[in-house]
Amino acid sequence: MPYHEFECSTCIPERKKHAVVKGPGETLADALPLGYLNTIPGTISERGCAYCGAKHVIGTPMKDVIHISHGPVGCTYDTWQTKRYISDNDNFQLKYTFATDVKEKHIVFGAEKLLKQNIIEAFKAHPDIKRMTIYQTCATALIGDDIDAIAQEVMEELPDVDIFVCNSPGFAGPSQSGGHHKINIAWIKNKVGTVEPEITSDYVINYVGEYNIQGDQEVMQDFFKRMGIQILSTFTGNGSYDDLRAMHKAHLNVLECARSAEYICNELRVKYGIPRLDIDGFGFEPLGNSLRKVGLFFGIEDRAQKIIDEETARWKPELDWYKARLTGKKVCLWPGGSKLWHWAHVIHDEMGLDVVSVYTKFGHQGDMEKGIARCEQGALAIDDPNELEGLEAMNRLQPDIIFTGKRPGEVAKKIRVPYLNAHAYHNGPWKGWEGWVRFARDIYNGIYSPIHELSKLDISKDEIPTDKGFKTARMISDADLPEAVRNDPNLRRYTGKYDMVAELRERTYPEFARQGAQEAAA
Repeated sequence: MPYHEFECSTCIPERKKHAVVKGPGETLADALPLGYLNTIPGTISERGCAYCGAKHVIGTPMKDVIHISHGPVGCTYDTWQTKRYISDNDNFQLKYTFATDVKEKHIVFGAEKLLKQNIIEAFKAHPDIKRMTIYQTCATALIGDDIDAIAQEVMEELPDVDIFVCNSPGFAGPSQSGGHHKINIAWIKNKVGTVEPEITSDYVINYVGEYNIQGDQEVMQDFFKRMGIQILSTFTGNGSYDDLRAMHKAHLNVLECARSAEYICNELRVKYGIPRLDIDGFGFEPLGNSLRKVGLFFGIEDRAQKIIDEETARWKPELDWYKARLTGKKVCLWPGGSKLWHWAHVIHDEMGLDVVSVYTKFGHQGDMEKGIARCEQGALAIDDPNELEGLEAMNRLQPDIIFTGKRPGEVAKKIRVPYLNAHAYHNGPWKGWEGWVRFARDIYNGIYSPIHELSKLDISKDEIPTDKGFKTARMISDADLPEAVRNDPNLRRYTGKYDMVAELRERTYPEFARQGAQEAAA
């Protein structure tokens, strides 16, 4: 597994050990990209900061909270609305963002008075919201504002409100992952155990590391409710502030994104004895195995299997329709931390895609280990690439599509490579059986877009054909398929609704008798 040196980075020799090519028969012991280290000066990294990791990734998805940044307005603006963390309270946390708008004069004379004024104004502007998180930024950390003292002062003056302070300035870690750790530890230290919940089931979980991107949490919640499981809290997508204060009463922590939220799971295990179970909501087989594991823990495997059988029968013909048209297409898998290994193997196994590159900007070496182990031979694995390295990789690998964030995605489009937004999705949710078909549909639409075909023409020098009509995506994708596949009556395209989440919110669920009630009746 030799190290790969980018031509554009030969002037920065330290970058050489941050990329490797997976060779034939090689193991992870042969070479592994260096990762989660301080950014090398001059590399023009595209990483997010620790403040971003705390507020944007983990804090903001809490739905019934005023999220206020104590610092310059630019910090707040950069972490607002770039991910689609929807919620069932009319998306309050997406509609509004709050900042103290610190100026130069506050850096000189202090900004504590400004912070208190902003806190009170925000609560007055939204009288129905009684919870707040305050995020420290680099500027206010450096001048030493005592945010905790101001928050305590306000809570004494307004006894019906509760405020959580997250001291995670941008410089608090090598990347946004440092902020994940900060807010995880701060929440369990300061808030968990301060509310006692109502328990309504014999099977109670915290759903951890799930951020409800375009409804992912609500899809998984549907499965758990059909199994008779109470979700005590979701950390943090579509999650309620007070529910998260009651995490200590769960029977099991079900962990989705280990990169961002394993810390709080580990602390809950140490402090309250709550076991941790890692699951995967992406892909038919991984999701089925995950529900089986949860069912096995509680002794209700039959309920899990019933869901698996129903969902697979409903959606497998549609997934296979897309697999027939995506097999052999090359993808650069360039998302965040855990999607690197949540997706690497299953998009190959269930959609036929070949992963030619994996990268992460903030993941740890453990993420890279799992990602490399699950992708194909010859794949290029990169830690924290910059824009020039990304362009060089795409020119070398010639992918049919990339899954990444918006910034590198827009760069890819300039060289005629389509992309899907791996952070916020295109037309999600992508979890669940139906969600996974939606993902396959979005990949198909990206690769076979007629507009993308037209974009390959350079009107400044290419001859524009006038003898060809407009082609549909189906005409492009099916051109070389065997007739038996094209006309297979057992396969079909996605037949779900544009908005699959609204229906879930209206669904009613079976009531399962609790063990205590059964024993009393006996």
